[in-house]
Amino acid sequence: MRDRMHDGSARLIVGASEIPLEIPLEIAASYRARTQGLLGRDSVEGALLLSPASSIHTLGMRFPIDVAYVDRELTVLAVRTMRPWRMGLPRPRSRHVLEAMAGAMEMWGVRVGIRLEVRLEVRA
Repeated sequence: MRDRMHDGSARLIVGASEIPLEIPLEIAASYRARTQGLLGRDSVEGALLLSPASSIHTLGMRFPIDVAYVDRELTVLAVRTMRPWRMGLPRPRSRHVLEAMAGAMEMWGVRVGIRLEVRLEVRA
């Protein structure tokens, strides 16, 4: 599941404590969804996971974002805040890129070395 994702909704689980933090997550796995990303939006509720991805840009973005580069095992490799109209360098070993509003990653406790979990939402 970690390596092959599909467009859709999920929950991002952060933290291994008794009560982990659950964050609404949108998965962009198709070429079309990844290229659209957060372009044209004024905000994002929760986070957006681009998969596969090893780099991003904020060209045409309307707001600054936090970016976490994540490996195949969903371990965070790097976290950055990017202002609009910037180019991010590719990250070796990165398989996924997590995007959220600037400041969100620190608030959620997303930092280098922690392991994330993605729980797909069950469709009725």
